[in-house]
Amino acid sequence: MTVEFRVLGGVEVLVDGSRVDLGPARQQRVLAALLIGANQAVTVDQLVERVWGEDAPQRARSTLYSYLSRLRHALRPAEEAARIARRSGRYQLTVDPMAADLHRFRALTPLARAAADAGDEDEAARLFEEALALWQGALCPGTDTPWFNSQRDTAHAELLAAALDRGDLQLRRGRHAELAPVLTDHAERHPLDERIAAQLMLTLYRCGRPADALHHYQELRHRLAEELGIDPGPALRELYRQILVSDPRLAPPDRALVSPRRTAPIPRQLPALPPLFIGRDRERARLDKLLTPQAAPGDAVPVSTICGPGGVGKTWLALRWAHDQQERCPDGQLYADLRGFTPTGDPLDPYTVLREFLDALGADPAHRPTAPHAQAALYRSLTNGKRLLIVLDNARDTDQVLPLLPGSPTCTVLITSRHQLPGLAAAHGTTHLTLGTLDDDEAHDLLGRRLGADRLAAEPAAAALLRHHCAGLPLALSVLAARLTTNPVLTLTALAAELHETATRLDALDTGETGTDVRTVFASSYRALDPDSARVFRQLAQAPGADIGLAAAAGLTALPAVRLRTRLRRLQAHHLLQERSPGRYSCHDLLRAYAVELAGTVAPASEGQQALTRVLDHYVHTAYAADRLLVPHRDPIRLVPAPPGTHPEQLATHDRAMRWFTDEHAVLSAAVDRAERTGHDAHAWQLAWALTTFLARRGRWADLAALHTTALAAAERIDDVAARAESHRTRAFACTETGRLAEAHRELARALALSEASGNRASLAHTHLALGWLYEREGDHPAALRHDRSAVDLFTALGNLPWRARALNALAWDHARLGDHPAAVRSGREALALQDELADERGQAGTWDTLGYAYHHLGDHPKAVDCYRRSLHLNRALGHRYNEAETLVHLSRTHRATGSVDAAREALRQALALYREIQAPDAEVEQVRALLAELSQSARRAVPRSGP
Repeated sequence: MTVEFRVLGGVEVLVDGSRVDLGPARQQRVLAALLIGANQAVTVDQLVERVWGEDAPQRARSTLYSYLSRLRHALRPAEEAARIARRSGRYQLTVDPMAADLHRFRALTPLARAAADAGDEDEAARLFEEALALWQGALCPGTDTPWFNSQRDTAHAELLAAALDRGDLQLRRGRHAELAPVLTDHAERHPLDERIAAQLMLTLYRCGRPADALHHYQELRHRLAEELGIDPGPALRELYRQILVSDPRLAPPDRALVSPRRTAPIPRQLPALPPLFIGRDRERARLDKLLTPQAAPGDAVPVSTICGPGGVGKTWLALRWAHDQQERCPDGQLYADLRGFTPTGDPLDPYTVLREFLDALGADPAHRPTAPHAQAALYRSLTNGKRLLIVLDNARDTDQVLPLLPGSPTCTVLITSRHQLPGLAAAHGTTHLTLGTLDDDEAHDLLGRRLGADRLAAEPAAAALLRHHCAGLPLALSVLAARLTTNPVLTLTALAAELHETATRLDALDTGETGTDVRTVFASSYRALDPDSARVFRQLAQAPGADIGLAAAAGLTALPAVRLRTRLRRLQAHHLLQERSPGRYSCHDLLRAYAVELAGTVAPASEGQQALTRVLDHYVHTAYAADRLLVPHRDPIRLVPAPPGTHPEQLATHDRAMRWFTDEHAVLSAAVDRAERTGHDAHAWQLAWALTTFLARRGRWADLAALHTTALAAAERIDDVAARAESHRTRAFACTETGRLAEAHRELARALALSEASGNRASLAHTHLALGWLYEREGDHPAALRHDRSAVDLFTALGNLPWRARALNALAWDHARLGDHPAAVRSGREALALQDELADERGQAGTWDTLGYAYHHLGDHPKAVDCYRRSLHLNRALGHRYNEAETLVHLSRTHRATGSVDAAREALRQALALYREIQAPDAEVEQVRALLAELSQSARRAVPRSGP
């Protein structure tokens, strides 16, 4: 068993490489206090003073005992190597000093100095490097008590002394190149330290930068005079003089890292330009702005990451842009494929790449440092001040990239990765360019460049299908182009047929080679996921629509929203999912096909089935609740039971319900189709029922008819007679509104027969009401009146007051159309009284419009305008665009009758805009246009002609 105790950079205990949970921060301080004084007994009061300082609470001792008890428990896995013991009221942590980083550092540094004194410089360098590598940060960072601060100051003084002793050693060994960045950092932290200044000046001189060495001396001399009123010491003044005259005694020993005889060529490591590169002009211009090399020493290194899913063309873009930058980077280009997501083999060790870069930059392998951090320091020294472009392709994570970053702002770094590398952005301020799929024009250009414009023109429909099935993914398009160019008898039409079925689409994109096989590329990203995120990715394949909201995704995965967000962020980071708008997630079609494939192969069938049922339950119960907010008085239906764990969205208000339907109606329509195809027939019909109100208010009659065609098939399979009648009525309603009146009669005849055969009087009443509307649209007002009276009688007998009021309004409209306007007002007022009592705003909106129509024909135009305006106010609040447009048309006629031509014109213009917005039938649009034209003609006739 290996146990490590750490206080340099944070308080940690590792057992066989795994971190031990040490509890809260104050409890960790107790362990740190014992560890810094390891194998020494301390009193309780001493521990309290160390941990709390002067701010100890009244119950500090009891809290300390609790911390010590918990720490003993936490350290049980390491009790063979460390133990907290109590002796005579004192506490002691018994531990091997070499297992604790601070004590190991303090043991190694004297050994290193002794080896140096004995002339064994290689062993001394090894010991110094091992000792300094233990420092991963400050001693117990964030701990602010007098005792800890004192311990920190002492330890950091020891660190600086060891670093400077190592600096002297490395200068004697000719290893000056690796010291420059370290000494520069020391000089910034300790600007008055003459020993640091001497080492830095000698290092700069030996690195060919005598001017910088002399400049540093002048800065130090000025600062000493300003702050202390003294001059540099004799040794530093002598070094300054030697640099001025290029004293040969300052020359490095023969073992210098970069041999004068070894002149490295300028590295030109970029692979060949990608063939037939297409588009990405915006992205290349963006990179030009993001990656302009800097010159000032204080500037940050320009680093940008191109991130995106596998196969989207990140490497092609990086290479295209890099080749364009050769003049801007005269000192060369370094390139490495880090193999972060390569299907075969492991990601490259960054230090393997680092050694290759050092070779390319001319570092002598025979004298290269062995410690990884020293190699990284040498790399930063060799790239310092050079105008280099460094391309790090296919990075796995931040840790793989960090050692390869230069320190000079004159260098430029371009990274590609399927991961977003958030740690790199947080720590180094890197910029990101997220690369998406090609748009349709770019995809067409890519195929045209590969296949020729004539071949695409010969089969335009098939070419469009190929682009659609590839979802703009450059790799997929290139694979198809390769298949077509290598098989001259294969046609675009035949290949499009292969891609038609989602279940086999990835087979058509299988090249047999891991580097270009689309499925393999996706698999390498999927394998990088943790098990929970991988399961969520598979489950999301069951989402019925093109995207999914967070609440629905929580229902689908059965995860709380907080935990789900973490999984979704991980999928986003690996570019297996996109957040297209806040809280809505999707992926392109090929990734979705891959997820569906995984759900059917690597996961049990129950996983996908249960996920689909859960998301359908979520949609059914949320949509039903939303519809009840839109039409509180609609006849309720009995829903499929909600299983435990189903949490419908809480929408609360009418406006929130309308916004939810606006966001979700396309997904809900897709859910109806998915439910019907997968045998969830009750879900299919109930979802269609819940969508009806919203679609009708938006005037989406074609969508409504298609939806209830699917719902009707589902209702027939479950033999739900009432549901079948409802779907026939809804289809008839859509047909009536779009002028397909004969078809509407057939639908309502079926609804009537089903209602009569089943004895369902409520269904029969609704069918009579629908027939009344159909006959009214046909102009057969007596027939409309008969059916609406039957509906009034049936709703009255059933005690259904909301629908009795609706039927009374229909009756009022029939009277008005037959010219009996007083009767229309009576029926309308009776309906309105009921609707006011019930707070039925939807019903009131319709009745006010009817009353406006009746008052208009009675000649009471002020009352008519008032009624229409009340109707408009309600329809706008309800979001009922279609009825709003109808009422505006009615209002325009009243304005025209009173001579208010401008007001009439404005009402018609608003109605026309609404009809266009909701894509109303052409007949409605043409009617409004004709009325506007009549107004214009009337206005022209009303203008008197000028005299001769």
